[in-house]
Amino acid sequence: MDHFPIFLRVHGRRIIVSGGGEAALAKLRLLMKTAGHITVFSPAPADDITAWADAGKLTLIRRAMAPGDTLCAALFYAADEDAAEDARTSRIARADGALVNIVDNLQDSQFITPAIVDRDPVTIAIGTEGAAPVLARAIKADLETRLPATLGPLARIGKTFRKAADALPFGRARRDFWRDYYFNAGPAAITGGENAVKDRLDTLLVDHLDRKARTGHVHFVGGGPGDPDLLTMKARRVLDEADVVIYDRLISQPILELARREAVMIDAGKEGFGPSMKQEDINALIVQHAQTGAQVVRLKSGDATVFGRLDEEIDAVDAHAIAWSIVPGITSASAAVAEIGQSLTKRGRNASVRFLTGHDMKGFADHDWATLAQPGQVAAIYMGKKSARFIQGRLIMHGADRHTPVTVIENASRPDQRILETTLDALPAALSAAEMSGPALTFYGLAPREAAAARLRKTDPYSLPIQAKEAL
Repeated sequence: MDHFPIFLRVHGRRIIVSGGGEAALAKLRLLMKTAGHITVFSPAPADDITAWADAGKLTLIRRAMAPGDTLCAALFYAADEDAAEDARTSRIARADGALVNIVDNLQDSQFITPAIVDRDPVTIAIGTEGAAPVLARAIKADLETRLPATLGPLARIGKTFRKAADALPFGRARRDFWRDYYFNAGPAAITGGENAVKDRLDTLLVDHLDRKARTGHVHFVGGGPGDPDLLTMKARRVLDEADVVIYDRLISQPILELARREAVMIDAGKEGFGPSMKQEDINALIVQHAQTGAQVVRLKSGDATVFGRLDEEIDAVDAHAIAWSIVPGITSASAAVAEIGQSLTKRGRNASVRFLTGHDMKGFADHDWATLAQPGQVAAIYMGKKSARFIQGRLIMHGADRHTPVTVIENASRPDQRILETTLDALPAALSAAEMSGPALTFYGLAPREAAAARLRKTDPYSLPIQAKEAL
């Protein structure tokens, strides 16, 4: 991030624009929405600028800018559409202490003007650091259609009520009041005008003051395989409302960044055959925070109901009479099989699929190897990298074909995804040679569809299938 977004107070402060053509007009149409004092320097201003000056919306000085003209200015725009003149005026403004923007010159500008969605006093700024102005405008257009025109008046009325709302306890109680106002009571009341909204605010505050302290709640949330675009809408909403987020080691950083900024973030990571927080300690953390009245999100990778020790954690909160709910997520097997262009089941091949874990609390996990070794069987094996030789041995011992296809997908759905295509016979050696360090899911009985492999080769050189013969 080269440009840090801030909102600069310009009420009553000087804003200077040098230029009188189209570039200046574009900036002025936006700047005149502010409460700043705007001055334009131009020997030959456009008719619109002259009209705005005659209407008292800005001050027009019909000459080129000179040293001292930008003293005490907050912002300066060089908009003469002439590189030499823009460089001259920007040097003057910098010397006078103003922040400088040179139109169409990102490199020499000290700040940039974002695309703005205006629902005064609600303002949404969209920036791409000059990389994609068309994209910024498209996002702006999308938000314009999504945000109702009544949002501005509701925010303006709410602003006048903030001191009265301070009667509510700081934190969750106050957030619940404002959420109720902006998403329920306010929009319903504004059809009757601003006075109706103010009256509804008074009664809403009384309602919330009379409420008992909100009890804690635990949301067991499936965070999906890592791609934030695969997170469910409900999961995103719950993360946005969370007071505490207790997350697993495999949760990706982009998903963690979706949590409310004020939320307490607790890493409760576990690693197979490696350092881990004890399950009893995780249970105690969940209960401890929920008992304070917090909205707790227990964020698990994939789907919370698949190999996530969910029942143990539910038992812990049940033992303390704490309310809970489950928000499903996309399990890693679903994301990974999509990346290789296959189905988990297929008519004529397999009518069922097994979800297995490579190890459990006692070590390598045992399964019905004899059934799995039969032709046409498919299994999605979680946490199977370190147990690959054990799995290979059990299957071959029970008669599995050594040439059965095996595919390992590391970091499924993430930018650093890798796919290893091999066979049961070559699996341990291929895994060792591939040196996979990220979370991986193993498909026994599935190879990447050729079309999917070709797509990966064409679009992502870092996701090429690693052939077993190359790995060996």
